Amino acid sequence: MGQEASTPINETTPPQTLNARTLEAVAAYIKGGRARKGLLLKLFTQNIDCLERKAGVPDDKIVEAHGSFASQRCIECQTDFPDDLMKQAISRREVPYCRQAPCKGLVKPNIVFFGESLPEEFQRNRTLPAAADLAIIMGTSLTVQPFASLPGYCSEGVPRLLVNSERVGGLGSRADDVLLLGDCDEGVRKLASAVGWLEELEALFETHHPKQSSHAQSKVSKTQDDRLEDEIAKITEDVDVALRISSQHTTDLPKSPSLPEHRATEALSISDKENVQSQPGTGHNIPPEMHHAKSDQSSQRERSEEHPFEGEGSDEQRRETTASESQAQPLESDRSKSSL
Repeated sequence: MGQEASTPINETTPPQTLNARTLEAVAAYIKGGRARKGLLLKLFTQNIDCLERKAGVPDDKIVEAHGSFASQRCIECQTDFPDDLMKQAISRREVPYCRQAPCKGLVKPNIVFFGESLPEEFQRNRTLPAAADLAIIMGTSLTVQPFASLPGYCSEGVPRLLVNSERVGGLGSRADDVLLLGDCDEGVRKLASAVGWLEELEALFETHHPKQSSHAQSKVSKTQDDRLEDEIAKITEDVDVALRISSQHTTDLPKSPSLPEHRATEALSISDKENVQSQPGTGHNIPPEMHHAKSDQSSQRERSEEHPFEGEGSDEQRRETTASESQAQPLESDRSKSSL
């Protein structure tokens, strides 16, 4: 009991109790009297912030599976601690201690910490969903056990309505499961509208939030798809901004000095995948070996201009050439004198 398959039911399978797997069919089922307003068996919640109490649900109708801040007690002797003293300790930023002598143990809210057992009230009412005529599950991931097993205790043929942002647990695997996926607040308004309770719901909301109209919120509220599109648009805009910044950064970088002609020719020859290059400015295809030949000639020509004797005979030959040139200079001078 409490465990079931999560495979969605075949759409061709007819429901057992409802006339269709739609919200309108659930509304008709409620109006038929099997489940009606004010007929609440139990409300199971994982919240610890007492929101259900603030919404007006009676304490005896609530099962807080993970406890709440509604009460507190000593962690040693389990003696209850007064609410007013707990509020005073919190407002003064003081640690509350048990008033029972000689205990003096620490006091904490009655919430369930990791590794602690769930409240006895939850264990006692855990199978209560089997007596329900309608189960409404909303705003939950149904991933934490044993709380996640509660919808599975409903009897076969009992409608189960899921009001949630996504399909969870085994909901949708039974013939009378109805999935109302999307924003939970909008889902509740749709359900209230379908059964004719929307005006009363809006009035109740106005009582608790006089400065903020629920009806006005419903007009401007966005569906899950709308919010997803807004998020995608924001991400796209952020990416565009990042690309513009990157492009501007690249433009502002100093340009690299141009390579010498023979180095550029070598680079072009090496990068060519077909071993054929176009000579710049001519459009003629030149084999890569000619590029290297040109490169070698250019290199030799540059070295010759910088070092005239480099690579031309031995050191002794270069010294002899230098000496003969120095001797030739006075001879030229003598010829000038003789001609005069």
